[in-house]
Amino acid sequence: MTTTQTLDVQPTPLALLLLGRESDPRSERGVDCPGDLPAPSDPDLVARARAAKARLGDKVFILGHHYQRDEVIEFADVTGDSFKLARDAAARPDAEYIVFCGVHFMAESADILTSERQQVILPDLAAGCSMADMASAEQVAECWDVLAEAGVADVTVPVSYMNSSADIKAFTGRHGGTICTSSNAQRALEWAFSRGEKVLFLPDQHLGRNTAVRDMGFALEDCVVYNPHKPNGGLTAEQLRDAKMILWRGHCSVHGRFSLESVEDVRARIPGVNVLVHPECKHEVVAAADYVGSTEHIIKMLDEAPAGSAWALGTELNLVRRLAKAHADKQIVFLDKTVCFCSTMNRIDLPHLVWTLESLADGKLVNRIQVDAETEHFAKLALEQMLALP
Repeated sequence: MTTTQTLDVQPTPLALLLLGRESDPRSERGVDCPGDLPAPSDPDLVARARAAKARLGDKVFILGHHYQRDEVIEFADVTGDSFKLARDAAARPDAEYIVFCGVHFMAESADILTSERQQVILPDLAAGCSMADMASAEQVAECWDVLAEAGVADVTVPVSYMNSSADIKAFTGRHGGTICTSSNAQRALEWAFSRGEKVLFLPDQHLGRNTAVRDMGFALEDCVVYNPHKPNGGLTAEQLRDAKMILWRGHCSVHGRFSLESVEDVRARIPGVNVLVHPECKHEVVAAADYVGSTEHIIKMLDEAPAGSAWALGTELNLVRRLAKAHADKQIVFLDKTVCFCSTMNRIDLPHLVWTLESLADGKLVNRIQVDAETEHFAKLALEQMLALP
């Protein structure tokens, strides 16, 4: 339904420096990306999407995550990060259909937070999240057993990143923990340490480490990584007893590819550049950056940045391209030398959105995301704890 083409990038101040198409063998597992952006969708699909959305009227509410393609964002009623969008959906109780243009765990969160009469739709069920998939319910339950055998489960509070499945959120709720976003991770950890001696942080090791070390003054030695593919997580009972942060071995396949070399290279090429990265990046990248912040924080910083300033952004490329286009008075470049989109986020394209909207307009429910009642109950406990954070 779509074809691929090579981007013709001109050497202007706004060019995103898409200099390569090769994979980086030094990147973490799962961060390979081909470097090709799918061509724009058939123009007829734009008219069909508009017509189907008009037929549905107020019955449909379309959410667009910041990492979505422009062709999809065009039809979003609101844009934002995953938690903001889930809350926006809950604030629209009259909308019968919530079409979430994002990935699976985001649609689950929207289903948990919306009313029973609302139906959450994911245009492509294959739009998952590699990070969320790195922690299964069975693996996390086994991890908790390992902590119990080491005698530390009773003093450990789970904190799970929003970028996790409903099952992991429910595990967190069952064990008295909280959910966090990249914006409130420090508050979540402070709350957790007021209730226990240790934190089990799921599923992104980098956000957990960066928050603890960079923002809260912990030492790197206070953090250990639990690898679910090794017996006992690859850790001894002594290591678990000595640790303050037990980090799950997970990462974002986009943010995990940025390297210290990327930062050093862009500084050499663009004197005076401001390096702004997401806290899902590796610790050495965050330590070398000028600024660190969530997706919403990155957008806000660029909105407020002075004209003529130069910025290298360590985050998803669709967002970087959109920011570069919106701020023509600033030099905005992608931190890495190779193109890297969120491949699962990019599964939501205009053909899938058109199919979804036309199906709903014809009275056919497709691709509904529905969390079972028990999972929803405990996941909501964890989400509500996050909302109650001081």
